[in-house]
Amino acid sequence: MPLQPPRTVSELRELQELTGDEHGAQRVAWTETWARAREWLRGKVAELPVEHEVDEAGNQWWTLRGRSERALLLGGHVDSVPNGGWLDGCLNLLAAAEVLRRIAEEGEPPVTVRLVDWADEEGARFGRSLFGSSACSRTMADQDDLRRRVDGDGVALPDALREHGVDLDRATESGRQLESAAAYLELHIEQGPVLESLGLPLGAVIGTFGVERHLITWKGQAAHAGSTPMGERRDALAGAAKLALEIREIARRAGGGAVCTSGGIVTRPGIMTSVVETAEQLLDQRHMEAATLARMLEEARDAAARFAEEERIDVSWDRIWHIGPILFEEELVELADESVREVAGESHRLPSGPLHDAAEVARAGVPTVMLFVQSLRGLSHTKLEDTKPEHIELSVRALDRLASKALDWVAARA
Repeated sequence: MPLQPPRTVSELRELQELTGDEHGAQRVAWTETWARAREWLRGKVAELPVEHEVDEAGNQWWTLRGRSERALLLGGHVDSVPNGGWLDGCLNLLAAAEVLRRIAEEGEPPVTVRLVDWADEEGARFGRSLFGSSACSRTMADQDDLRRRVDGDGVALPDALREHGVDLDRATESGRQLESAAAYLELHIEQGPVLESLGLPLGAVIGTFGVERHLITWKGQAAHAGSTPMGERRDALAGAAKLALEIREIARRAGGGAVCTSGGIVTRPGIMTSVVETAEQLLDQRHMEAATLARMLEEARDAAARFAEEERIDVSWDRIWHIGPILFEEELVELADESVREVAGESHRLPSGPLHDAAEVARAGVPTVMLFVQSLRGLSHTKLEDTKPEHIELSVRALDRLASKALDWVAARA
C-alpha cells in the first residue's frame, strides 16, 4: 500500500464532521465526544496487523512488531480545546497512521513501530495540560493538586477519569510504555506565523520553550466607588493592570522570541460600585533559554513589588507550573531538516512556543523531534485554524521520510 497523503486530508475532514459543530472542534478530553473520536480512530487502524491497548493514564497504543523490541514512536493527541480547530493534535495522529499503513504494508520493520494517542494534551476541562504524556514520562509530581481539580460543573478530575477507566493513583504506571522507546516523532501545525511569513510550508523543530506560570494575588481595600477619592484608593486592580503592561516590556527586553501573557484577571467584589479589593492575575512567561526565563520572572517579581508599593497594596505569588526549555535530539533534528528539504525544497529550523507531548517524551530521556507545517494567519485554538491541503499532504510525505530515516537511525543503535 503506497503512501496516500490525500487520505489524511479526507480523514481529517471526516473527523471534523463527526466531532465538530458550527463553533469548531469539540473533542475535549474526558467527554463523550472525545471518546467517540477515539473509537473512530481505532476503526481507522483496525485493519492493520497491530496490537492495541490503553494504558493506566488513558493513552492509546498501537504496536507493529519489528525484528527488534526497540521502538520508534509516532504520536499525537485527538483531544481539542472547546471550539477548537480541525487540525490541532489530530493531524499528528492521522498523518502517523498513514505512515504506519505504509510501513506495515512493506512487511516486518527492522524495529518495532508504535502509534500513540496521548490522553488530554490540552488540559481544557481541568486545566492540566499534557496529562497522559506527563504520566507516562513520570514527571507528574502534582497528583495531590490534580485530586482537587474540578471542572466548571463541579465534577472532580478523579471522578471524570474513573468514568473513562483511569485511576489517577495508577496513572504513572504507564511509564512502562517508554521502556523500549528509542525515538519519538511528532508532526504538528505550527500554531504561529513564522513559516507563513517565510513562505515555507514546513520546518524542523529544535525544541520547546521553557514556561513559567504563576497566580499573582493583589490585595487592596474595598471602598465605595462614589465617595472614595482617587488618591485615597488602595485598588488591587491597579497593580495587576500595571503589571499586564510591564510584561510586554519585559518580553521585549529579553528578546529571542520571549513572550509574556497576562491570561486572566478575576476581581472581587467585582461590582461596579466598589474599588477592587482582590485581583487574581494569571501570568505565563516563555523563552528558549533557562537563564533568560529566570531573569524574566525576576523582573516581573520586582515590577510587581514596585507597583504594590506605589498603590499601597499587597502582592503574593503562587507557582502554578514550571517546565524548563527542552532541546530535541540534534541528530534527529538534522534528519527532520533533510526530510523537509527532500519533499519541499527548503526547510527552516525553529523553536516551539506552545508545549506538546513531545516535550514530556523528551523529558523522559527518549530522543525526540518534531515537524511543523504552516498555519494560515498563524491561528490555532479557534475554528479559523487552517492549513492548505497541499501543505498537509507535504507534511505527511515529510513525516514518512523522517520515519524511514529514523527507523534506520534506531536500527543502527538497537
